[in-house]
Amino acid sequence: MMMQENILFDFNKNTNISKWRIVDDVVMGGKSSGNFRLNKEGFGEFSGKVSLENNGGFSSLRYGFDKKRISEYSKIILKIKGDGKAYQFRIKKDRVDAHSYIFSFQTQGNWETITVELSKMYPAFRGRVLEIPNFSSNFIEEIAFLIGNKKAENFQLLIDKIYLE
Repeated sequence: MMMQENILFDFNKNTNISKWRIVDDVVMGGKSSGNFRLNKEGFGEFSGKVSLENNGGFSSLRYGFDKKRISEYSKIILKIKGDGKAYQFRIKKDRVDAHSYIFSFQTQGNWETITVELSKMYPAFRGRVLEIPNFSSNFIEEIAFLIGNKKAENFQLLIDKIYLE
């Protein structure tokens, strides 16, 4: 199957998810635990438990890839099904950057299409907004989802497709 140029990731029952990785607050001593798997319908399922113990409070799912030119696009479209909780969608222009560019969204508990305007994604590092311009690069190397709502909670986010528009 030919991958279309604008698709960042399209989940199905035969998808290889080995390049997706969980990064939880355990990197800073926290106790949150995220998981990622393909569910029986072939959707990516990011789920787990956010804990506030030991100053924790987040779980993230990251996908790094070869530098992708995005200059002809202005949006990223997320086809997802959340659990009614708030999440962040994040991108990095270079995987080695400490900061990410962030778009926050509230899920509704059903399948929905979320439009992320690239130019509105703001830079942040460890929860602090940085005083540099919003996203304006022609390339990205990483996309991520993060939950960190300053409360202990279970979560589940199903992902169908992520593409550029």
